[in-house]
Amino acid sequence: MGSVEEHSSLLEDGLIQQDESNGLYTGDGSVDIKGNPILKQKTGNWKACPFILGTECCERLAYYGIATNLVTYLTSKLHEGNVSAARNVTTWSGTCYLTPLIGAVLADTCWGRYWTIAAFSSIYFIGMCALTLSASIPALKPAECVGSLCPPATPAQYAVFFFGLYLIALGTGGIKPCVSSFGADQFDDTDSKERVKKGSFFNWFYFSINIGALISSSFLVYIQDNAGWGLGFGIPALFMGIAIASFFSGTPLYRFQRPGGSPITRMCQVLVASFHKWNLEVPLDSSLLYETPDKHSAIEGSRKLEHSDELKCLDKAAVLSEAEMKSGDFPNPWRLCTVTQVEELKILIRMFPIWATGIVFSAVYAQMSTMFVEQGMLMDTTIGSFTIPPASLSSFDVISVICWVPIYDRIVVPIARKFTGKDRGFSDLQRMGIGLFISMLSMTAAALVEIKRLQLAKELGLTGEAVAVPISIFWQIPQYMLVGASEVFTFIGQIEFFYEESPDAMRSLCSALSLLTTSLGNYLSSFILTMVTYFTTTGGKPGWIPDNLNEGHLDYFFWLLAGLSFLNILVYVSCARKYKQKAS
Repeated sequence: MGSVEEHSSLLEDGLIQQDESNGLYTGDGSVDIKGNPILKQKTGNWKACPFILGTECCERLAYYGIATNLVTYLTSKLHEGNVSAARNVTTWSGTCYLTPLIGAVLADTCWGRYWTIAAFSSIYFIGMCALTLSASIPALKPAECVGSLCPPATPAQYAVFFFGLYLIALGTGGIKPCVSSFGADQFDDTDSKERVKKGSFFNWFYFSINIGALISSSFLVYIQDNAGWGLGFGIPALFMGIAIASFFSGTPLYRFQRPGGSPITRMCQVLVASFHKWNLEVPLDSSLLYETPDKHSAIEGSRKLEHSDELKCLDKAAVLSEAEMKSGDFPNPWRLCTVTQVEELKILIRMFPIWATGIVFSAVYAQMSTMFVEQGMLMDTTIGSFTIPPASLSSFDVISVICWVPIYDRIVVPIARKFTGKDRGFSDLQRMGIGLFISMLSMTAAALVEIKRLQLAKELGLTGEAVAVPISIFWQIPQYMLVGASEVFTFIGQIEFFYEESPDAMRSLCSALSLLTTSLGNYLSSFILTMVTYFTTTGGKPGWIPDNLNEGHLDYFFWLLAGLSFLNILVYVSCARKYKQKAS
């Protein structure tokens, strides 16, 4: 795969034949659950998608029902400090986006996406139930605070709570990298009409995610803060059960792609074979490199990829030695690989710089469930007699996403199309870059709000008390709305970019790699918090982020992230320009 255009041309070659034949069966190799060829009219397409979208909506409702207000539970019920709670939340969130590597490898290697989703959903549900019990049974949680005296959680109480929490992290690892790809699998790549429908699937997929998130950040947060955490965690557990039921209900309508074998093994084979043949010359004529003579690739579920001129050192894995040419027998994949197999690895290497720049963006995104909430806790959360849970402000992020999706499709794209001449208005790379810039603005907005809050706390003499400052929590709305706008550009752009650029037999893995940026972003946030705490508390100083934020400087932390975002944009622009030049 030398470029996006090359990939498109390869795809089109297969499409023309299928469109002309107008067959009854799918042309992309999909089968039914028993492995038999599958009828197009009775399966897949939008008939199967409601079950998948329903699964995603309920699963995301369950996930955000835990994640959105988790920092509040850790500080108010497990009596942790602000930094410790924020670190635990970002570490857990990071793990939730690291485990998809496990699910992706299993899906692409042997289980397939359907059975991977099914197995990990069950683990997810068990974790939800364990978490609900830890918040419901008195013996499994610390006693309530008496004045300023708050008894810490015992090791056993921590063990039960974090056991459930990390079972959820493991369970989500088999769902996140597979659901979007499994949904896209329902549309036949070799049918031009179905390919058009696949394009809109990703928008509805992200819409479903945010419907679940909206319910969590409003209704469930209110339940947790006012009706109790047992019920507040129990409702997400119930919806996870509904997600599993929805997924299995659509089984007769699904189309299944056969797993193509371990992508990790194939990449290792290329590295080993190229190293073994380091002394061989790569022929100038790429047609002399090894490739199967068949129409189809040797990799199950994958089309052939054309040779590209980059990373020629890896082409050595496809060079035929004299002994191999004489024998005509090529039994050892650790000594000789096909061009398609080599190109798979090249694709991942080319995407790596773009992938890496998503880490800082994810660190910014992580603040929405940590520092934004802790900032809101010390602001005026009342409207008359009604108290607004600080974590529920994240609903404005979801509202922003829900509003921006149609705005982007109906207004931004037509306007951009006039200037760029592109059918989609912006390329995926341009779209992601715009999102990175907006995320920097969100940190700037958060810093400005904190400056105003601290200034008011100083004027009223509240710096020595951990009490709310009389500034409305609604001043946080712009920073949440900006994060939501950045999601529409960056996250959806990432989903499309990694799906379109990935090889056929590595789509789950590439989806997991895109999710890995979120994991590393959370870990980066935890690392920055740790370093900031270490360097700013020397000499007995309260530091930037003390337990009493009124005597700290959370604004400095937001400015730090804004500065990192700016540097990240500069790196991204450089990488994106190089990527586009290679793909032209």
